[in-house]
Amino acid sequence: MVKETNLDGKIVYTCEKCGWMYRDNKIAVNCQKWCEKHKTCNLNYQKQAIRVWEMKNEKTETNN
Repeated sequence: MVKETNLDGKIVYTCEKCGWMYRDNKIAVNCQKWCEKHKTCNLNYQKQAIRVWEMKNEKTETNN
């Protein structure tokens, strides 16, 4: 089961196996399934992971 977290006022979903965070729960679930089955990370899922510093920049831009 993926972990749901509030990060700077936005809900993100974390794969509990590799720690990558996603805006979309479905992608996080698929990532976790992949990690559990293959014991590796899938670059196609990682490409869709969020970058915390980008979320902080989005927050700053909306406050200006």
